[in-house]
Amino acid sequence: MASQTLQLITSHRAASFSAADRVDVAFGPLAVRSRRLSGGRRDGVLLVELVAGSTKVFVLPDRGLGIWKVMAGDCELGWQSPVHGPVHPRFVPVAEPNGLGWLDGFDELVARCGLVSNGAPDFDAAGRLRHGLHGRIANLPAHHLDVTLDEAAGTITLTGAVDETRFLCHALQMTTSLTVAVDRQRIAWTDTVRNLSERPATMQMLYHVNFGPPLLGPGSELVAAVEEVAPRDAVSTADLPHWNRYDAPRAGRGEEVHFMRMRTRPDGKAAALLVAPEGRHGACLEWRADTLPCFTLWKNQGGLADGYVTGLEPGTNYPNPRSFEETHGRVVALAANQTVRFDLAIEHLAGPALAAARDRLASGPAPRIHPRPHPDWCHG
Repeated sequence: MASQTLQLITSHRAASFSAADRVDVAFGPLAVRSRRLSGGRRDGVLLVELVAGSTKVFVLPDRGLGIWKVMAGDCELGWQSPVHGPVHPRFVPVAEPNGLGWLDGFDELVARCGLVSNGAPDFDAAGRLRHGLHGRIANLPAHHLDVTLDEAAGTITLTGAVDETRFLCHALQMTTSLTVAVDRQRIAWTDTVRNLSERPATMQMLYHVNFGPPLLGPGSELVAAVEEVAPRDAVSTADLPHWNRYDAPRAGRGEEVHFMRMRTRPDGKAAALLVAPEGRHGACLEWRADTLPCFTLWKNQGGLADGYVTGLEPGTNYPNPRSFEETHGRVVALAANQTVRFDLAIEHLAGPALAAARDRLASGPAPRIHPRPHPDWCHG
């Protein structure tokens, strides 16, 4: 049995180097491959492929260690964005004055939103942009990346680090450890955010976990132990009778968003299961609810060519402008050198495992449904 750690990216103050442009290493059912993409707006993007048995995970170190796609056997977890990515961050105008530049690079299965802010654009009283949509972390490059292949354990573990720092303003570092195993079509990761400063700081995090076909389609269903649900706005209010079900794509249909509180298990975890239209398979998202207490369901059921997709989004807060969330106490305070930890996993399920997950999440009381936007959860 063999184990090997590959140092793909290393940097420090004295030197910086990358040995990741072309890696191809395999131990039995485990493999890691990396390459730099070329052409168009993906030119220069580093793509790291992790293979464990029937599962392939594609990670983007240049995009905040986002997860581009997962192949669970022959089932692709991800979505077809009209943005043909992965897009190199140099082509994403995150400081665009309207605050929406982040959307120019959005096409991942898992896009982290944060670390200073994670919600809608936030403007000051003079109309100047304070925080752009969903923050900066998804367009910042990793400065450290290791991959360990452990044939005895049947696992691949990726560890990396991304900094979001600005002189005299903030100094936050996210380290991640992501593991995929040969015996389950499951990826699990832990993100730890540290305040590197000697001053106190605040931060936010939201995980934008996005699914399109084949898991999403007419008749797809979200199954979750929901305590409360409220529409974000008037358009979403009309969707309340069908908040956990999906229609066929329809050109021109706007997005609908619902904010929720989940019931947690005795182990402190919460979960949401997206069941495919025919009911034979699905994907279960699980997260640690003490540090990610808020959940947002994003339903974008427009035309296929425009990005037919749903987002399952656990977060430290709801994705409103940061200033609104601050007034409601939904920012994470970090003392000097203090950390906060986020644990998540995505698993592709079928057969008895799917049925068991569905039964477990569907048990319990029906959620309290607010007929209009909740004034403490929804911004204007």
